[in-house]
Amino acid sequence: MSVTRYTKMAYSSADEMVFGTAKSPVSYGFGIKVGAGRVIPELNYAPRPGSEKDPARLAKEYVDYISKDVLERAVTVGFPDVQLETEWVSQMGTPKMAIPVVEGQKAICEKYHEEYGINCAVRHTIPDQREAGEEGLRTGMKGHHAYPEALFKAAEVACENGADVFSVETMGGKELSDYATTNGDVVAFLFGVGYLGSIDMEYVWKEFVNICKKNKTIAGGDTNCAGANTAMFMAGGYLDNDVQRTYSAVTRAIASARTLVAWECGASGPDKDCGYEGPIAKSIAGKPCAQEGKNCQCAHCDLQGNLMAQVCDLWSNESVEYHPEFGGSSVQCWLGSLGYEVSLMNTAIATGQEKTLRDLYMISDRSRGPEGYVLAYDNAYKIGEAIAKEGNNLYLRSRAAGITAAKLIKAGNEAKEIALTNKQKDVLVNIIKDLEALPDSEDKFFEYCDKKYSDLVPLYNKKNYGF
Repeated sequence: MSVTRYTKMAYSSADEMVFGTAKSPVSYGFGIKVGAGRVIPELNYAPRPGSEKDPARLAKEYVDYISKDVLERAVTVGFPDVQLETEWVSQMGTPKMAIPVVEGQKAICEKYHEEYGINCAVRHTIPDQREAGEEGLRTGMKGHHAYPEALFKAAEVACENGADVFSVETMGGKELSDYATTNGDVVAFLFGVGYLGSIDMEYVWKEFVNICKKNKTIAGGDTNCAGANTAMFMAGGYLDNDVQRTYSAVTRAIASARTLVAWECGASGPDKDCGYEGPIAKSIAGKPCAQEGKNCQCAHCDLQGNLMAQVCDLWSNESVEYHPEFGGSSVQCWLGSLGYEVSLMNTAIATGQEKTLRDLYMISDRSRGPEGYVLAYDNAYKIGEAIAKEGNNLYLRSRAAGITAAKLIKAGNEAKEIALTNKQKDVLVNIIKDLEALPDSEDKFFEYCDKKYSDLVPLYNKKNYGF
């Protein structure tokens, strides 16, 4: 499977990007069309603890309770589209646990589509249980649990048994990103996520795309949830000070170059909702992106809840545990929250007001924090340009993304568009200095980082990345 690097932008300007429309729309499932002029709600959920005890019980939870509740509520309130996302619990790594869920959700979607005309599909997101330590990230490393082999087997099970869209949240580079965020070391993050993480993405996504093609499943995409999201959540909000939000914002930009690799390996999108870097990736590739924000408060809080809707093609709640609420089951209530927001977006499109609503979403959170500032679609586009300019080099493009993001925040602060604390400013200045001091040579960068982090990060093993 060949890899095609992005060296130019899909859009001629940032203003071309808007929610509901992508340069390369994707169709799948039962009538679902993503990026073709409508935003689609994507409902994510988790089974109740204990449901995983046996295959029949887990299948009943996912199919007869969760999926049925979602589809019935969508039909009841008149939502024309809905996508289900099943993020596999770890027990679904065994076929006997996974197959009844995948087959059952496919069947119930077909039933509701035929009976009520609702457009529906299921995304299956498998777990990446690989460990960088003794287990190893690549097949053949002879770990006790054979987690790399299990990862590809899970992909085959999902695709062979009816997944409409396939996704993963891979873990490549996590051992270094954990160290980086704990110590505020942006170079370690660049090495772990931007460089080694991108190499791992290429390794796994070549095979994932082959598996998807063989089974006529849409290869969606990946996200750096394990790295950039960890940094964002640790940075937190105005009351938090353990991780600086300027650091978090820069790591998000670096992670966007990693996320892009799935699409370079042949995945078509939509990418994963928890990839907040979606606007950057979409600006480069023009493929549909799933996003989450204001309607994912059941899962977590962020500082850009409105802004993230600005260019989305799927709009997600992140995840909610299945349980009763006053308004119905939890999945029914959160579908309502998603569905009515999506209805507003689609009404804006139908009335020619989509760019007005896009800008209102963006402006409302643009200055709330550094991460939202770099993800505002105009700045996301600039970061995309920096990545595309160095598109053929995994190291240089990730470094360029980080430097560009840092300088955008610095300029925004100097223009009094975004406020920063003195500590955030100091971190930002040091980030720029550290990234610009790195060599232009990929070989010299690897040699420097390999030597430095071999001593500092016990779980780091270059064999995990083919070295």
